[in-house]
Amino acid sequence: MKPIPNEEERLLEQHLFREEPDADFTLEVMQKLEDVSMVSGEDELQPTKASQKKWFRRTGMAAAVILLLGGAWFAWEQNVVPTKPGVSAVNPPLPNIPVPESFKYSYLADDYKRLQPLGLYVNPQIDIEDQGYTLKIHDVLVDRSQIVMTIEQIAPDGTNAHLFSPYDDKIHITDDQGRRVATMARETSQPSFKVERWIFQLNDDIPDQVVVRGELGSLIAEKAYHEPDDLSKNTLVDWSFQFNLDMTKANALSIQTPLKNTYTTPEGLQIGLTQMIRTPNGIRLDLDVSLSDELQAKVEAGWDEELEILYHLEIPETKEYRIFNGSRSGARQAKFRLKDLSQLSGTEGHIQLSEVWDPAFVTLDAKKIRFVLDGYTIPVKQETVMEIELNQISSKPVKIQKSNAEIKIDKYSFTPARNSSNLNQNGRHEASSLLVLEGSAILKNDAEYYEEEHWILTDAEGDIYPFEPSGSEIRMNEKGQAVMDELKISVQGFDLTKGTKLTIKRMINKQDFDDVDWTVDLPSYRSLPWQK
Repeated sequence: MKPIPNEEERLLEQHLFREEPDADFTLEVMQKLEDVSMVSGEDELQPTKASQKKWFRRTGMAAAVILLLGGAWFAWEQNVVPTKPGVSAVNPPLPNIPVPESFKYSYLADDYKRLQPLGLYVNPQIDIEDQGYTLKIHDVLVDRSQIVMTIEQIAPDGTNAHLFSPYDDKIHITDDQGRRVATMARETSQPSFKVERWIFQLNDDIPDQVVVRGELGSLIAEKAYHEPDDLSKNTLVDWSFQFNLDMTKANALSIQTPLKNTYTTPEGLQIGLTQMIRTPNGIRLDLDVSLSDELQAKVEAGWDEELEILYHLEIPETKEYRIFNGSRSGARQAKFRLKDLSQLSGTEGHIQLSEVWDPAFVTLDAKKIRFVLDGYTIPVKQETVMEIELNQISSKPVKIQKSNAEIKIDKYSFTPARNSSNLNQNGRHEASSLLVLEGSAILKNDAEYYEEEHWILTDAEGDIYPFEPSGSEIRMNEKGQAVMDELKISVQGFDLTKGTKLTIKRMINKQDFDDVDWTVDLPSYRSLPWQK
């Protein structure tokens, strides 16, 4: 973890929503690249369409490191050189005990070492074979926050079967009356293909005894799992199962604290902290999010799936400073996440979020944890329109200033079509004609989300020419805006005979908002039950 930065560093981080990768991880990446040969010529390096949208290019070792660490690190790397060593979470050493193979494959070895000595581990001994297909539930970890199971689905030839997904709503965790007490959560890291892991987040109130039931009586094994000469119909497989879990220890070894902290952003996003749960395997924070009527009218359909809450934690006692910024590439994420949309219904609906912090990154017994909202991302459309008269550019640069962009065009060039008889479907000369506009831009939209925007150019008659901006360098200024010093707009097939007036439109489908000011000191404790 990083130490708590000074005010200048903090301001930059809040604008970037970024954090540097761990030093030991960076070293490991560099060591693995020592024997990798990188090409440097443009003819040899063929970037993908996705990478072209990032607006920057790097070659050699630096390019490989950026690709491996993720684009989210790029902006930080170009502006800030950390001057202090990272600060790790401060936890007692884990016991040196043997770990089942299933936990090694599913990256849950540390979880097992924390929970097994406390009696929060169960082996349900589920091993079902039907029609040659096998379901194995190896191990179950239980705490007050979630139930974690490791499983395998095996085809007759020994390969992975994947006959069903836990998101198919065929696994139920209930009380003895059949009332559901847990919801499937989404994990933020992927285990190996051999061993899957299922994460179920427990509700606010849970009984001492819960029932885990799999309604898997009519699974269809596709012909792909059969021998090539097998012309029989698809096979029906019965993997139904049931077992019980005693939750008394999990309940006793936890601290559950209700919260009533609420905040409304200037745009009308309403956020509430509703609950904090401390367990021996991590800290969980529950949030409630809804939209004002005004914001509801602006957002796109599916906003609930796209919403990301960006925040960081400060722990002065251990000097930890950890940024959590949603699902972005290369970013720190919560260990387990839940987005419950069951109460989403029109303008009156809201969603519930949960974040579980890994003890490897947030000290388990930290007493003073400060939650600081940095911003959020939500699909709200915004359009920047820029009108240009080509004949005026030579004498005076064209400049446009909007709330989310400042674009300046200094010069342009036009290469006419080579074959005037070759017309495209719109009756214009084929796309061998090329209009190139050059200048600079300052964009108030996060660099990570250029793929969420769309650029077009229209001529005087309204014909549309899509394009993607490009350039040689991107940097972040002191206001957290993306600065493009060498902006280049290349438009294929532009017909100059239809006039020299044109319009550039930049349409953003997802926006970052950082105009927030909300800090909450999370509840502390007198003692932790699992330390007694």
